[in-house]
Amino acid sequence: MTLTVPQPALRRTVATRPVLDHAHYGEAPAVVTDGTVLTHAGLARRVADRAASWGPARRLVLVEGSNDLDSLVAYLAALQHGHVALVVPDGRPAQRRALVEAYDPDIVCSAGAADDVRRGVGAHDLHPDLALLLSTSGTTGSPKLVRLSRDNVASNAAAIADYLALRPTDRAATTLPLHYCYGLSVLHSHLVAGASVVLTGLSVVDDCFWDLAARTGVTSFAGVPHTFDLLATSGFEDRELPTLRQVTQAGGRLAPEDVRRWSRAGRERGWDLVVMYGATEATARMAWLPPHLVEDHAGAIGVAIPGGRLRLDETVDTRPGTGELVYSGPNVMLGYAESPADLALGRETTELRTGDLARERDGVFEVVGRLSRYGKVFGLRIDLDGVERRLRAEVDRTARVVATDRAVHVFLGAGRDSAAARAVVVSQCGVPPHAVRTTVLPQAPLTGSGKPDYAALAELAGLDEQAEHEARHAADGTAGTSTPVRTDFVRVLRRPDATEADSFVDLGGDSLSYVELATRLADRFPAGLPSGWHTRGIGELERLAAHGDGHPGRADSRDGRAVGDGDGSAPRRPAARRTRLDTTVALRALAILFVVASHVDLVALEGGAHLLLALAGFNFARFQLSASGGARARLRHGLSGLAQLVVPAVLWVGGAALLLGSYDLTTVLLVRELVNGSEWDDQWQLWFLESLVWITAAALATTTLPVLHRLERRTPFGFALGVLGVAAAARFAEVGLRAGPTERYTTLVVAFFFTLGWAGARATTPRRRVLVSALAVVLTVGFFGQPHREAIVLAGFLLLLWVPHVVVPPLLARAAGVLAGASLFIYLTHWQVYPALEDAGHQWLALVASLTVGVAYARLVRPVGHAVGRAVLGAR
Repeated sequence: MTLTVPQPALRRTVATRPVLDHAHYGEAPAVVTDGTVLTHAGLARRVADRAASWGPARRLVLVEGSNDLDSLVAYLAALQHGHVALVVPDGRPAQRRALVEAYDPDIVCSAGAADDVRRGVGAHDLHPDLALLLSTSGTTGSPKLVRLSRDNVASNAAAIADYLALRPTDRAATTLPLHYCYGLSVLHSHLVAGASVVLTGLSVVDDCFWDLAARTGVTSFAGVPHTFDLLATSGFEDRELPTLRQVTQAGGRLAPEDVRRWSRAGRERGWDLVVMYGATEATARMAWLPPHLVEDHAGAIGVAIPGGRLRLDETVDTRPGTGELVYSGPNVMLGYAESPADLALGRETTELRTGDLARERDGVFEVVGRLSRYGKVFGLRIDLDGVERRLRAEVDRTARVVATDRAVHVFLGAGRDSAAARAVVVSQCGVPPHAVRTTVLPQAPLTGSGKPDYAALAELAGLDEQAEHEARHAADGTAGTSTPVRTDFVRVLRRPDATEADSFVDLGGDSLSYVELATRLADRFPAGLPSGWHTRGIGELERLAAHGDGHPGRADSRDGRAVGDGDGSAPRRPAARRTRLDTTVALRALAILFVVASHVDLVALEGGAHLLLALAGFNFARFQLSASGGARARLRHGLSGLAQLVVPAVLWVGGAALLLGSYDLTTVLLVRELVNGSEWDDQWQLWFLESLVWITAAALATTTLPVLHRLERRTPFGFALGVLGVAAAARFAEVGLRAGPTERYTTLVVAFFFTLGWAGARATTPRRRVLVSALAVVLTVGFFGQPHREAIVLAGFLLLLWVPHVVVPPLLARAAGVLAGASLFIYLTHWQVYPALEDAGHQWLALVASLTVGVAYARLVRPVGHAVGRAVLGAR
């Protein structure tokens, strides 16, 4: 993007009026977060208090742009009270340190930490108009920043609010980070319109996000092309969202057929798709496509925003009616900054030469190419000519480079240069290694005039992108070119067909494979696994790992709890001194220890199996019910999980029945309860397994009936409470308050533990967790008539509900992961291991032997279970 330079006249006074004048909306909602609503007046007061705590001097304030209230208030305190806000991504310490070193901010506001007021007066000469500094999309981690004025921010916010017809009743979900100009524009435009935002870090593939959207009455959300890829696989089109009226799209080109698809889907559901075009240098938006023009102009960027102007400079292209798109308007930036001295500069630009080649048809503009060869991959603007020059100089003099939205494609004359080419591109562009595709092409295509035919190469890259990805891993799914994160997915889930877009739940992951995969991924993310990692695509996880962004975030998306906000040879990061262990993993390990230790008469710690039932219900909601797609997809995922539970059990129990005579046919077929008496005998030993299978099957059948599937998708917490109510009623009808010695092991009676865990996974707010906690107390106390047993189950469940992670030494975390991952198999096998050792008085040996055999059987039989599960799920 190039700039037109005028001769500026500096103003020497700093305006004190807020950039975003919204406080006059008074008691209208402004921010919804963590179950609370902050009004416009209340937000203005909190912002003023934050600014007052810094003192009166005008200063440069660095703010981490996290999607939480503290970061939002810090940002607005700087913007609204005359300071200059330098916004950086949260959780990227290396980038933050680089900008702190380059610009020496006076105040540093880090997410989750107290403000670091480094000096009482400003150390910089700040231009009176300067209000906001943002990284350009192509300079992440670089000191090059976009300088935006007060008028830039205010005018663009007002223009967006105008063409979107925002009103005080509107409410947007923060689907994009606040450090991104698109995400900030959502905040700005809604504030100036008197509307509100729902602060969340949840992903659109997470059911908890949609639960939050429905509960808070979200009327709009914003998305980049990748967002729509996720929506396409998450069942979004089947969701009932009566308050939704707009979905906006920017941040890259959406294919015309996709634009039409989503526009039509929106019309059927009562919302509009609004396609937009912009850049950080224009504060955010330059053009928008009115929804009624989509059918005829699906490939267009639309018309200029209110107050802006688009024109074509046709001198740069020989085709009639085609030229470089040039924008002018009050939102055009002041200029760039590359050092603190540049912060004193005034306006250096009056218009933006976008570098996009465009044409105009019926008053609507359409981008048809690039004047200079730049690509945009993962939001990073890449100088393809610069990359190509370096590759031709250092690697292969015949190299050619093009880019798609998802990858940089390098075409080489020889395959031996692939590794070196990949290293050059990663180094120069900052993209993760998996986003670089190399193709051997002995003779690159040429145009009729003998010049490189980049259009043909781009078409080849687009057609071959998916085929190339699959071919690289066709041999065994774990070849040296595989990314480390994908390698972990392939090894654990036995899915060599896994693609970058696939998530753990999409690939049929269950609670056992979750434990193993989480343990492996912990090495990729020393600071903790990203929130909701099980619903994120492999490619997204790889990007986070490559950029060191594996922080847990402000929300634990595994159950929706808002708590505030390479190639295959790449070495793993060193282990941290402490590891954040998922509470479900810790509890499963502890529960199976309690079960076996009680059975070998080491300690009397009964209750572990009932706690495991609650954990199973929690994970059923977290994995099976989170699978993308409709009822059929949910059924396939559920049956796959059941197969991986049933097959290993039948193999072991059948073997024990044949070789030892331990069990009869009803136990082997998991129907013992249907025909066996009420007196305890060896056939009751596997009550937990039998109950788990039939309860899970019933839950799956219930949630895949089309009408109930839609109801559960629409109101997941209410549905879970309804199922819990039915299970509790069945328990009380069967046994009353206290279950008898064998009744406490029957399926109908213990089903409420499973559904209690299910409801816990859907309790996404503190208020809901309080309700589920109370229900747990009511349903558990008195059930066994043994206070210690009830205490173990209740304490474990409350820990599950309120504490997402526990911090433990890495060695203990690995041991817990092994035990938790093998918990089913330890339970299954220990009945044949411990009796002889216990009878001989070797209780400790009985415990160790039981755990060892169970872990060994797990390693032996899991591939079989995976194969059956994959067959049920259906390999692609």
